Amino acid sequence: MKAVDVVREWVERFNRADIEGLAALYAEDAVNHQVVMAPLHGRAAIRRMFEVEFGRATMVCIVENLLDAGEWACLEWSDPKGLRGCGFFQVRDGRIVFQRGYFDQLSFFRQQGLPVPDSYLG
Repeated sequence: MKAVDVVREWVERFNRADIEGLAALYAEDAVNHQVVMAPLHGRAAIRRMFEVEFGRATMVCIVENLLDAGEWACLEWSDPKGLRGCGFFQVRDGRIVFQRGYFDQLSFFRQQGLPVPDSYLG
């Protein structure tokens, strides 16, 4: 399966808040680095992040652009509340082995009506 196909499936599962389905798309030793937090290592840690995030917020990924670069795919996205971001996915053997995402977490907290953690403000 091509990287862009895996990312298309990732978007489908993300929009269903399918935590188990999302986790299954990652290699056992995958790394997910959302730049607003420390990198997560391993499928279990990535699954837990989705569990926490979907537990506190309603999230929707609208594909703006999806670029194919071999074993890499680049996703530019937005959501219905106006948040925008992008993600880079490296896929091998049909599984995500590395993901890096960029978005404004402060805007995310505010749009979702979530309190901004004191530690976030330094």
